[in-house]
Amino acid sequence: MILTAVLVAGWQGRFEEITKLALDAAEGAVMKLALPLSGAMSIWLGMMRLAEKGGFVQAVAKLLRPALARLFPDVPPNHPAMGAMVMNMAANFLGLGNAATPLGLRAMRDLERLNPHPGTATNAMCTFLAVNTSSIQLVPFTAISVLAVNGSIAPTAIVGSSILATTCSTIAGIVAVKLLERMPIFRLCSRAESKKSVVVAESMNTDPDIAPREAQEGPLQERTHSQGLPEWIWKATAVALAIAALILICRTAEPAWFGFSSATEGVAAEKGPFVRWIGALSLTTVPIILAAIPLLAAARGVPVYEEFVEGAKEGIQVALRIIPYLVAMLVAIAMFRGAGCIDWLTGTLTGPLTVIGFPPELLPMALMRPLSGSGTMSIFQDLVKVYGADSLIVRTAGTVFGSTETTFYVVALYFGSVGIRRTRHAIPAGLIADATGVVASIAICRMLFP
Repeated sequence: MILTAVLVAGWQGRFEEITKLALDAAEGAVMKLALPLSGAMSIWLGMMRLAEKGGFVQAVAKLLRPALARLFPDVPPNHPAMGAMVMNMAANFLGLGNAATPLGLRAMRDLERLNPHPGTATNAMCTFLAVNTSSIQLVPFTAISVLAVNGSIAPTAIVGSSILATTCSTIAGIVAVKLLERMPIFRLCSRAESKKSVVVAESMNTDPDIAPREAQEGPLQERTHSQGLPEWIWKATAVALAIAALILICRTAEPAWFGFSSATEGVAAEKGPFVRWIGALSLTTVPIILAAIPLLAAARGVPVYEEFVEGAKEGIQVALRIIPYLVAMLVAIAMFRGAGCIDWLTGTLTGPLTVIGFPPELLPMALMRPLSGSGTMSIFQDLVKVYGADSLIVRTAGTVFGSTETTFYVVALYFGSVGIRRTRHAIPAGLIADATGVVASIAICRMLFP
C-alpha cells in the first residue's frame, strides 16, 4: 500500500498531502483508537472474568458446543475461548460494536494460549476473524440513522436486505477460510498434528501477558467459587434476572403497554414491529449484561469487586500491545487513500464492472470499505445527498455498509493484540466475505427494490 501510494502521489504531485495524512493517522491510532479502547477493554474484560467465575460463560458455551465444535475443531470444548467467541458473535449479531470489539480481543488472547506457533495465526484464529468480518447483523443502525436524518420515508427498508446479504457474506467467509486453510501455501500442519500441538501449547507459552490460565486456576469447569452457597441461589437469581430483563425489553419496545407515551420513545417510534423489538433488544442488552453478570457471580460466592479489577487489568496491557500494529496499518491505509489510489482503481475498474452490471456509483464505496469505516461513511453520505435517501443506489449502498467490514483494521486490531505477524489466509478470507457481501447486496436490493 505504501509503495503504491508513494508512486501514485509522486506522479500526481501529492507528496505533502500523504505525508500529513501519514502523521495524522499515526497520532489517531494512538490517541483516538488505542487509548480510548483501553477503557472499554477494561470494563468488558473485567465482566468476562466475572462471567467465567460465575459459570455464565460455561453455560453459554455448553449450549452452543455442537455448532462451535464443527466451526472450531482445534479448540477444546471447555476452553474459555469458546465462551468469549460466543459472546463476541452475539454482540456483533445485535450490532453492539462497543462490546463486540473487547470481547473479540479477549477471544483472541484465549486462542493464543492454544497457539503452538507463536507469531503465526492458527486455523481457529483465521476462522474467528472471518466470522467476525462477515458477521450476520440484524439491524444496521448506523446506515438507518443516516437515511432517517436525510429524510427517508422508509429508513428501515434495508433491514431485510442487510440480513440476507450478511448471511451470504458469512457463509462465503466460512467456506473460504475452510478451503484456504487446506491450500499448501497456507497450511501449517495436518489436523492430527494440530490437535496434538494444542494439547501442549499452553504449557509451552512463555509470554507473561498470555500465561496459561489453567496452570494458575485449574480447568474451566472448576473455575467457580462456591464458598458453600447452595446451587438453588444461583438458579433463582438467574430466573429472576431473566424475568426482569424480559420486562425491561418489553417496556422499551412497547412503552404503551406500561402506560408510557410512545411518542417520546425513540425505539417505539420506529416503523415496523421487527425493528422496534430488535432496537429494544440492542438498547437494553449492554445495561442488562452489566447488571446480570456481577449478580450471577455474587450468587456463586465470587468476590465480585476483586475479580473484576483483576480482569480489568488486562485492558491497558492489550491497548498498549496493539498500538504498533494499528499505527502500521492505519498509516498505510491513510497514504493509500490520500494519494488518490481509490480514485485510480475506480477509474480503471469502472468500465469492466459496468459491462457485468456492477453499478459504477458503488465502486468507490466497495473499494473503500475494507480499508476505512470513516471513509466509507463519507462516501455513503455523499451518495445520499446526490441520489436521495430512498433511491435504489442509496439503499444498496446502505446494505453494503451494513453487510461488509473494515477487514484490514480488524486484522491489525485483533492479531496485533496477541502479536500475530503472519496472518496466513485471514485477509483473503475476509476480502472474499466482503466481496460476497457487496455482490449479494446489489443482487438482493435489485430484487427487493425494483
